[in-house]
Amino acid sequence: MSNPIVAIVGRPNVGKSTLFNALAGERISIVKDYPGVTRDRIYADITWLNYKFTLIDTGGIEPETKDKMLTYMRQQAQIAIDTADVIIFLTDVRQGLVDADFKVADMLRRSGKPVVLTVNKVDDFEKLLPEVYEFYNLGIGDPIGVSGASMLGFGELLDAVTAYFPEPSEEEEEDELPKVAIVGKPNVGKSSIINKLTGENRVIVSDIAGTTRDAIDTLVRYEEKDYIFIDTAGLRKRNKIKEELERFSIIRTVSAIERADVVVVVIDATEGVTEQDAKIAGIAHERGKGIIIAVNKWDAVEDKDDKTIYRQTERIREILSFIPYAEILFISAVTGQRIPKLFERIDRVIQSRTLRIATGVLNEILMEAVSLQQPPSDKGKRLKIFFMTQVAIGPPTFVIFVNNKELMHFSYQRYIENKVRETFGFTGTSLKFIIRERSETK
Repeated sequence: MSNPIVAIVGRPNVGKSTLFNALAGERISIVKDYPGVTRDRIYADITWLNYKFTLIDTGGIEPETKDKMLTYMRQQAQIAIDTADVIIFLTDVRQGLVDADFKVADMLRRSGKPVVLTVNKVDDFEKLLPEVYEFYNLGIGDPIGVSGASMLGFGELLDAVTAYFPEPSEEEEEDELPKVAIVGKPNVGKSSIINKLTGENRVIVSDIAGTTRDAIDTLVRYEEKDYIFIDTAGLRKRNKIKEELERFSIIRTVSAIERADVVVVVIDATEGVTEQDAKIAGIAHERGKGIIIAVNKWDAVEDKDDKTIYRQTERIREILSFIPYAEILFISAVTGQRIPKLFERIDRVIQSRTLRIATGVLNEILMEAVSLQQPPSDKGKRLKIFFMTQVAIGPPTFVIFVNNKELMHFSYQRYIENKVRETFGFTGTSLKFIIRERSETK
């Protein structure tokens, strides 16, 4: 299940980016004192109590304007409204209630989405509370006073937002079908792959980049097994994005990756692997998903020889060096070349993501690794590794108990990970390691 999406909307210069930065815990949006600075939606993953959601910052809504940039921003914000599950409608207590606020409120009422009316820049609650009450006149709910700059009132605001979320599930359903997200740059053949898998034109296929505007779930049965494939809108470099819907597709792509068990990153064989492909794969890697690199349009590569796949593979491994565990498959959605093997790779990755290793067996491998290469030391103090145990799957997660976690150098942790992979495989999935300290007497 993907995280709920919350959009901050309002007219220009009411402090949306300041509030977004404060909630996100870092400066992600540019903050200036003149309207129109935030032209692109920015997103961040937020955790509040037991809830997780994706927060979107938007450009300001100017309901009636002939200015091209403000019109552009209004369209942008409308897309955020259409996509969001909950909307934070931000107003400004210093400027007071203005006509544009009423027009934005009308737009939000028509959306039918839950709206949390928020009054920003309330730095002194005792002094400014009467001015906050003025916003009841919008007729869109109880106003909540906050200060993005001073970080005041956030608890009440987040409680109001998360009240619209479904209760977080403590246990995942065991009988859920495997979910596979097909991601990649626009026009690399993601929809064509799903059409080939289903044997019918289930998804619209076009040579125009950006045809797939949203994530689409398709049920596919192969050899008596069911899979859910999630086709997503392509991601582009920011300077190449021209259409608003394409720009916004990254939010839904991230949500699709979050829902997936396995992510198939589609690369255009005629272009080769690019920096943008690495960024897309990085989203899946950061979220601990199984990863398969599908090099599509292999039929269109000219002058192939017996070493072409080897050279392409080396190039992919070089650029995507942070995911050496990823499976690589060369396919053609047009001819169907190696398309059936995609199911084999998916099954293998899912098996790896759900593999559990007994603690006794793990520690045999750990002790052998330590004997072959002594743990690092610093200033005469040597790292001691007591034992390791697996605590979770999807991705497989291990806790290593040591005498001093500061001595556990990244390179030595990677060495242990490699030893675990050599023994158990864990094909196509990342492994997560948690380092914990304990005393030798325990």
